[in-house]
Amino acid sequence: MARRCAVTGKGVMTGNNVSHAMNHTKRRFLPNLQRVSFWSDSLNKAFRLRVTPHGIRIIEHKGGLDAYVLNTSKTKLEPELQKVKKLVEAAQAS
Repeated sequence: MARRCAVTGKGVMTGNNVSHAMNHTKRRFLPNLQRVSFWSDSLNKAFRLRVTPHGIRIIEHKGGLDAYVLNTSKTKLEPELQKVKKLVEAAQAS
């Protein structure tokens, strides 16, 4: 499973550990990913996503998972959220 946020797309970054003697060694900066369940009102179902705290705030600000996926274009969504969008659109159409 990739270390990438499903909402913001934030992933692993690289950099250096720098010692007091100014020795540089490579290191990785991992994103703060959380396993969060978001409830879909139109599907009456919960979806578990790996999201950063910033991504959680974005979804809450937009008004929940359904509102977020419906108001975001398909090209800007990660593949797992594109599937959710397709399900939500089908549920709202019927």
